[in-house]
Amino acid sequence: MNQSRPKVKKSRALGIALTPKAVKYFEQRPYPPGEHGRGRKQTSDYKVRLLEKQRLRAQYDISERQMARAYDRARKVEGKTGEALIIELERRLDALVLRSGLARTIYQARQMVVHGHIAVNDRKVDKPSFRVHPDDVVQVRERSRTKHPFLVAREGGYDTEGETPRYLEVNLEALAFRLDRDPNRKEIPVICDEQMVVEYYAR
Repeated sequence: MNQSRPKVKKSRALGIALTPKAVKYFEQRPYPPGEHGRGRKQTSDYKVRLLEKQRLRAQYDISERQMARAYDRARKVEGKTGEALIIELERRLDALVLRSGLARTIYQARQMVVHGHIAVNDRKVDKPSFRVHPDDVVQVRERSRTKHPFLVAREGGYDTEGETPRYLEVNLEALAFRLDRDPNRKEIPVICDEQMVVEYYAR
């Protein structure tokens, strides 16, 4: 789901940096874009929950329909629905391509998958929403490995966070990773009060 709204403006509107490039702009102007960005705005409980839901959607770059489906699946999981929702989204193929250091942003990760550069268990997968399971091996396909983005990835060029999530075993030299186990919510580098998202959908 490619949105035309510039990522920096979107980052400022949602209150989170969605790309590495947006970080410095966001630090300089940590308020919403537009003429009235600095002004006080009245907020309601609904608006607060809506914003939290939009922030989560933006971090995974998914549509409202995909988000609602993920919520429906999370509701059926035993335990906290909010945590189950984040874990559900984190198991998306494009999200894990990003976390592994094969891509710099979620937008680039999605493009890599859609363009057929990624294989799961030696089979090409071109759906970003593909759900990766524990012990699945994800790698860049042989024919794509000489392309510039993957040469950068192999050298660690996209490793902006400095730490790979513990639920992934990554071999950048081989342009491959494995999902060792389901993530825990506290390990997932997403900014979200998931309880507010649950309350938004449960209203």
